[in-house]
Amino acid sequence: MKFAMLKKIKYRKLAIVILLTVLIWVWADLSQDEELPVPNSTIIISKTEPKFWISFNEGPRATIDNIVLKGPASKIAEAKRGLEDNTLNFAFTLDAEQMEIVTPGPHSLNVLGFLRESHLIKRLGLTVESCDPATLTVNVVELVEKPLTVQCIDDSGISLTSESIEPSRVDMYVPADWGRDRLTAYVKLNKADQARARSATILKKPYIELSDWQIREAQVNVRVKMPPESNPLSTYTITTGTLGYCFSKNLQGKYRVEVDNLTEIISSIAISATFEAKQAYESMRYQVILEIADEDAKDEEARRTVVYNFPEKYVSENEIKLNQPPVTAQFRLIPLPSAENQ
Repeated sequence: MKFAMLKKIKYRKLAIVILLTVLIWVWADLSQDEELPVPNSTIIISKTEPKFWISFNEGPRATIDNIVLKGPASKIAEAKRGLEDNTLNFAFTLDAEQMEIVTPGPHSLNVLGFLRESHLIKRLGLTVESCDPATLTVNVVELVEKPLTVQCIDDSGISLTSESIEPSRVDMYVPADWGRDRLTAYVKLNKADQARARSATILKKPYIELSDWQIREAQVNVRVKMPPESNPLSTYTITTGTLGYCFSKNLQGKYRVEVDNLTEIISSIAISATFEAKQAYESMRYQVILEIADEDAKDEEARRTVVYNFPEKYVSENEIKLNQPPVTAQFRLIPLPSAENQ
């Protein structure tokens, strides 16, 4: 009986020792804060109401060059692991409207205070000791609703002729100082979009560019239909080309031309054309023209890109074009005997 009581007392003492050890470790961890620098974080402005354009000076997002976090060693180690394995992303969202940053003009954002109140920092159980920059400027522009004409463009920004756009106008919020020349909303169509829009109507959202880095889409789709291709082009290779020369006035009748790469120039000319345009090109006296300039007479090996003598009628109607890089002729001018005696 006495032995059992002694054994029970020993277990209690052991449990107390273990508990005290754990408490000491926990206290040591909590009392020994560490710091963790976090470079290149971002603040992103969340989506705002259509009537506001809210941005930083740099655009819809700003970079925080450095954040110094502080907290218990275990929390710091956990955050460090998250940064190393890319499971932790220091991207903060600024809800300008919730923070009542909606009056037109520039506003100064206290970055340190903003970070300390963020859900991410609170979830990590850490505090923000410092940050750089300490403040950021948030710009607010109040927009006005205006009707905009819808225009189709390609990937390069070149205007496209559409068969129909319904509706042809959309109401969007734009800066009040935009004049009539800027009241256009664009629908961008890549090659695949254009092909689909020729056979059926497609839905697209028009957009405006508030700046080089800020695009704003309309709230509604428009139906776009493109006209069918009137003259689809086919690919051809002309193998019976001839080369003609165009001399300057000072060189006429005084030189003959020796071309080193004649075969390369005329034996294989790749074009895209309608069949009618291809036939007209083959019927030209010269398919390729080499222009000869005065300075070529002084050059032992002159070089010049040749001109492809496409019929002007078909060029103006976009029914013929070169389907290869233009060839550069390598040539020299040889004086004619009659010219040497003059």
